[in-house]
Amino acid sequence: MTSPASSTDIPSDPHARMPRWLPDALVTLLILGTPFVQAPVQEFTPANPAGWVLSLIPAAILPFRRKWPHTILVVLLAIFGAAAATGTLSPGAGVAVAVAMYHVASRTSRRRGFIIVAMVAPVIVLLGLLATKGSVFDPRVLQFGFIVAFGAAAGDGSRSRREYIAAIVERAQRAEETRDAEAKRRVSEERLRIARDLHDAVAHQIAVINLNAGVASSAIDTRPEKAKHALATIRTAGRAVLGEIGDLLSMLRSADEPPAIAPQASLDRLDDLVTQFRAVRMETTVHVDGDLARAGDATSRVAYRVIQESLTNAHKHGTEHRAHVLVEVGVDVLTVVVTNPVAPDGVEQKDPECAVNGSGFGLAGLRERVASVRGSIEAGPDAEGWKVTARLPVTKDTTV
Repeated sequence: MTSPASSTDIPSDPHARMPRWLPDALVTLLILGTPFVQAPVQEFTPANPAGWVLSLIPAAILPFRRKWPHTILVVLLAIFGAAAATGTLSPGAGVAVAVAMYHVASRTSRRRGFIIVAMVAPVIVLLGLLATKGSVFDPRVLQFGFIVAFGAAAGDGSRSRREYIAAIVERAQRAEETRDAEAKRRVSEERLRIARDLHDAVAHQIAVINLNAGVASSAIDTRPEKAKHALATIRTAGRAVLGEIGDLLSMLRSADEPPAIAPQASLDRLDDLVTQFRAVRMETTVHVDGDLARAGDATSRVAYRVIQESLTNAHKHGTEHRAHVLVEVGVDVLTVVVTNPVAPDGVEQKDPECAVNGSGFGLAGLRERVASVRGSIEAGPDAEGWKVTARLPVTKDTTV
């Protein structure tokens, strides 16, 4: 997080339309014109050449106030005092001090500006006494103190306005950056969701097709009936995967509301899933402990995908063509455990790190789905072979 901008770094008001030279010209005309105006107060008119010079010279010094505001303020204050010493209470020099005070207050902090004006205002009042030789409460003297205080207040207001504009610009920039980051996050989440849905739609059915194709090719000559059954299974799986891909593409191509598609599978279709694996000669046993209806919709869908992916991996990589599924619905947690025998070396996949660390697409997708419902999943070798354990919260309001 960046630190707040200092007063000198605050940008100029972008809405200011007044040309920069215009206030300089107006102040210069005021300084040069006041000595020639017939004032009702005698001290306002220069009484000697030194007074005239000291009354006019602030017009030449004041333009440097933007580069050296503090120095110019001190110099102008000294000129005002010198003119007062000659008997001239120069309004032009007083206005020049007030303008310099404005720039000092607009370039520094409020606390520092208050300290400076608290010193300058009394000083200019005391210097004015040199020309009036009267009471300190003389209005001719006090008015210069009020002018300097007004210049400081105006400068502080200008600084506050620039800080306000800078804060608005910074908030707008942060809001824009936040919107961009949120858009990127949503795009990333949508890509992951599409990848998971595509894997769910394709991986299981392709595995069924591949295994039944092997069965059909080996039995077509010796056991034609078995080959026909395998080919029928391939056709059913092919239709299913084409339908799911078609639904996914229709949803991606829809510009407005997504089309109506079949609801995602959940634990209420667990028996159908097990039947599919048994149809390809995989001995699958299921034990359910508790009421599956207690699981929330999202939890039920994630649990189904965990079982589907685990049985698919067991069918492709396991040994003995059998697996066991345990679904336990507790008070707060739904536990899914899928085990299957593996080779004697305890490796279910070619790369054991792929399953343990989740670098495979299937298990990576499962980890993402389980995390989306604030659950946990573990996969790795076990005494019974290969074991996948997922723990999901039993809630009604969790969404994927």
